[in-house]
Amino acid sequence: MRGKTVLIRADLNVPMQDGDITDTTRIDRISGGIKALAEHGAKIVVLSHYGRPKGKPNPEMSLAPVAEALAQSLNQPVRFVADIIGDAAAQAKAELKDGDILMLENLRFAAGEEANDHDFAKVLAAGVDAYINDAFSCSHRAHASTEAITSYLPSYAGALMMAELSALDTALGQPRRPVGAIVGGAKVSTKLDVLTNLVAKVDVLIVGGGMANTFLMAEGHDIAASLVEPDMVETAKAIHQQAAAIGCQLILPQDGVVATAFAAHAPHRKVQFAHDKLAENEMILDAGGDAVAMIKTAIDDCQTLIWNGPMGAFELAPFDQATTELAQHVAKRTAAGDLISVAGGGDTIAALNQANVLDQFSYVSTAGGAFLEWLEGKTLPGVAALVAKS
Repeated sequence: MRGKTVLIRADLNVPMQDGDITDTTRIDRISGGIKALAEHGAKIVVLSHYGRPKGKPNPEMSLAPVAEALAQSLNQPVRFVADIIGDAAAQAKAELKDGDILMLENLRFAAGEEANDHDFAKVLAAGVDAYINDAFSCSHRAHASTEAITSYLPSYAGALMMAELSALDTALGQPRRPVGAIVGGAKVSTKLDVLTNLVAKVDVLIVGGGMANTFLMAEGHDIAASLVEPDMVETAKAIHQQAAAIGCQLILPQDGVVATAFAAHAPHRKVQFAHDKLAENEMILDAGGDAVAMIKTAIDDCQTLIWNGPMGAFELAPFDQATTELAQHVAKRTAAGDLISVAGGGDTIAALNQANVLDQFSYVSTAGGAFLEWLEGKTLPGVAALVAKS
């Protein structure tokens, strides 16, 4: 790569408050690959987006603070140019020396990025020898910097992209069986494609969180004031029937923790859904102890586990207990070498972090929407573009 100009698509959409970066995880993760290229004499141009400026410049969404943070992470200067495809960007590219690093302005300041505009991509590619996509988390979008750009440059997957794809393939593409999946969260409607895809691919499907209430209603249980989607009851029945027909074990909590207020430390009690009647104002906020024990047993029979979504209102103690207990059990099995565990999704990461096991899973995806679309079995445009080039 010495002397070659390399365009790296990163995901540096980091959380900021009043211009200060509050979490540098994404910057620190990408810096290793950038550092290696720089040490091999490549001339590096870093591309990223930040926020949703809707195709227009917005000073509050500039990548200038990100460039400073990347320089600190690399312990090496990073030149920032407040331009994307104009003369200033072209000149900055031309002035790069071996090992130099340049960051261009927020890609989404240009309407051509989200429009997947080929003319925009062509100018991005000008003066560049190769393209590396190291942003799996952005690859579910058909944007100019993830898809169109591959039409104009030799294109490759970066180290982070490869690690993510390898972990996901291990979990669902070519897994060690039996394979289990925990799918939680509030609504069946938001995870419908995930459920219908996974039920056909895993051996055990564990449904928790608010969406379990819809399945419980489909079984005829009284759920009182619990979060539920009555219009999804027939869909829940169909998923249950599909699971039974193809031999996928579908596990629902058969007991739970209920309260009359959605609040931390609200008065609560444990109930068995089969024979305990809920008061009209009671709501299910967590899976019960029997459910946790049953799920632990199911996990013990698995060699691979995928986790997306909490089992209850984990943000409110004590309704975090089921999620925490199961997370710690998965971590223990993983540490013993008995389980490959892959987790993803914002709430899932927060829950695992709260349980102090985030770094004890085999792989935790920070990809958000891309991880969810992978769970849905969808083709990711940014990944498909790289496959086509290879």
